[in-house]
Amino acid sequence: MIAGLLLAAGAGRRMGRPKALVDDWLVRSIGVLREGGCDRVLVVLGAAAEEARALLPAGQEVVVADDWDEGMGASLRAGLHALGSGALGSDVEGALVHLVDLPDVGADVVARMVRAGADDDATAGLARAAYAGVPGHPVLIGRDHWQGVTDAAVGDQGARTYLRSHDVRLVECGDLATGSDVDRAR
Repeated sequence: MIAGLLLAAGAGRRMGRPKALVDDWLVRSIGVLREGGCDRVLVVLGAAAEEARALLPAGQEVVVADDWDEGMGASLRAGLHALGSGALGSDVEGALVHLVDLPDVGADVVARMVRAGADDDATAGLARAAYAGVPGHPVLIGRDHWQGVTDAAVGDQGARTYLRSHDVRLVECGDLATGSDVDRAR
């Protein structure tokens, strides 16, 4: 089973408000992960967690990263810890990590990444969406890598340091989206 892990904890300082509260990004991103083939979706909240939680569909699985202000690494650690604790079941083989501020990434990108996990050993695999050859999100992290990623996830680096030191399959998705994140209000 591939679980979607949606990181939506940041304050969005350059945006002027938490990205989880921008337009319909939060609910849309959950839908993208589900429609793309993630069996379950866990949302990581932080800044304005209660406001964001109120936007979620009933029954949505959520974890709050209390140390969210340390950066994306804190959100990633909180999400992988929750997945690894068995709260979502021991049958989760991989986490497809997606960011809430990628509004042009659709279910077709997620489906391609989920298929990449099915093509490989999802538990042991590492795969990353690429856009015109440039690595981006979502990132598929097999369960065998969760502890290493958690140990390396500090600040706003997320899994970047860990991924650089491991063999990561790039999955070209530039024909489906740009993969560009949105950092500023328009």
